[in-house]
Amino acid sequence: MKNYVIIGNGTAALGCIEGIRKVDKDGKITVVSEENRPVYCRPLISYYLEDKTDENKMNCRPDDFYEVNGCEVIYGRKATEIDLEAKTVSLEGGTVLPYTSLCVATGSSPFVPPFNGLDTVKSKFSFMTMDDAVALKKAVDETSRVLIIGAGLIGLKCAEGLIERAGSITVCDLADRVLPSILDEECAEIVKNHLEEKGITLLLGDSAQLFEGHKAIMKSGKTVDFDVLVIAVGVRPNTAIAKNAGCDVPRGIAVNERSETTVKDIYAAGDCTQCRDISDDSDKILALLPNAYFQGHAAGVNMAGGDEVFDKAVPMNSLGLLGLHIMTAGSRSGELLEEKSDLGFKRFFIGDNKLVGFIIMGDTERAGIYTSLIRERTPLDSVDFASMVKVASSISFDKDIRAKKFGSVV
Repeated sequence: MKNYVIIGNGTAALGCIEGIRKVDKDGKITVVSEENRPVYCRPLISYYLEDKTDENKMNCRPDDFYEVNGCEVIYGRKATEIDLEAKTVSLEGGTVLPYTSLCVATGSSPFVPPFNGLDTVKSKFSFMTMDDAVALKKAVDETSRVLIIGAGLIGLKCAEGLIERAGSITVCDLADRVLPSILDEECAEIVKNHLEEKGITLLLGDSAQLFEGHKAIMKSGKTVDFDVLVIAVGVRPNTAIAKNAGCDVPRGIAVNERSETTVKDIYAAGDCTQCRDISDDSDKILALLPNAYFQGHAAGVNMAGGDEVFDKAVPMNSLGLLGLHIMTAGSRSGELLEEKSDLGFKRFFIGDNKLVGFIIMGDTERAGIYTSLIRERTPLDSVDFASMVKVASSISFDKDIRAKKFGSVV
């Protein structure tokens, strides 16, 4: 009987468990979880702050998921070392786990810059985990002045989660626009105006350089008084245990389309990895929930002796910010096509007769069809893309493709 060990207990680990059980119903699966929680949907933590969900509803699978799948979960422990010769994983506290195949699904951790005076701030938080959200919820009340450093996805979702709970919210970022990693300047300006209309103060092109208790001195010379500080500057992949075991780690853990690392019998999946972005044919970290699951599933199938590849990774984000819906995917390069309507607007980026990326603001319904075009690298001359720009519909595919994709030839 095989011994499977999974380091991590997030979405990638979930995919890995289900991938293993697709092939091997009997092998032993041991999951090492630093958090003391079953696998949950991390993007929902901002909705927890808004009281739109609770801790139980955030779980990704039923309460008996691990039992049904024959998994032993070791909660609240950290894996510290992989011994390649002995094929074991050591945990804090002295536990040693033997493995036949191992998946590193360690995710990422918040990056905290070395701010001067940060140690003088008593009420400071990250915003990545359920524990972060629970602690932040307890710390903030209707009088709290909240300062969030970082106007990316994490920082802005935190601001949304706190908007009805805090007295005031200020968000700062050294970048000159919000969501700089996924939006161009014009789209970012629309989001900025929307957030300001909702009462959020934005300080862009500026950030804290010194903290003095409840005061932040900004690089511009401005001062911001606050009661609660949230640091959402960015994340870094947790790669140390794989790197120390000899895996190739350029930025994230390098994996191929089978989720294999460069070390035999060690696989990796999720936010800790670096993989191929098919939208621009480059290797990068794609810290996104769908990619994590598909990578993990491929790892699990292959760990168990099956054969599965995940070769359709693209950057993709879908979010709502105080009523404004945004969806992006792929890269912002190539020819630009734009469609505006009363419902919002869409920007499509075309290269080599293929859709390589898009930005949609407003009506994002059925936008998954556009994502499918990118993932499948569909030649645009094989579909009625002119009509698809206006309305995403399966009718824009020819009948053979419709039959294959959607089971319909109507």
